[in-house]
Amino acid sequence: MKRFAAALLGLCLSGLAAAHSFQLGAIQIGHPWSRAMPAASQTGGVYLSLENQGKAEDKLVSASTPRAERAEVHTHVNDNGVMRMRKVEGGVAVAPGQTVKFAPGSYHIMLLGLKQPLKAGDRFPLTLSFEKAGQVEVQVVVQDGAGDHAH
Repeated sequence: MKRFAAALLGLCLSGLAAAHSFQLGAIQIGHPWSRAMPAASQTGGVYLSLENQGKAEDKLVSASTPRAERAEVHTHVNDNGVMRMRKVEGGVAVAPGQTVKFAPGSYHIMLLGLKQPLKAGDRFPLTLSFEKAGQVEVQVVVQDGAGDHAH
């Protein structure tokens, strides 16, 4: 019975660890995560949510991390029936009361020139820069699987 209770407690705590958020002024940043990638991969993506709890629009204008040479805000666009990734120019606006989700197949932060592989269980810092709120460093959790993650 003690082993069962300990296992259950460990499972609950691991779920809590995976469900992390950060606050910068009126911007709530929910569960930054990345998918584990093969060791040879030079790129990766970061996904999260941005909720504006304030009364004025703000914009995510850039991101950076020591884990990659560059981090760019990207989206997917339909180019004559072919989905392509494109860098977002001018930032991603988050209106008051709005939540913008960065998810596979949508907005994401593209990591280019990875300096080391993205392995499940790793964490790494990512600095997000907003037009009004300023900068905040968040911790990105690298997860195994195709986007299964806890919030």
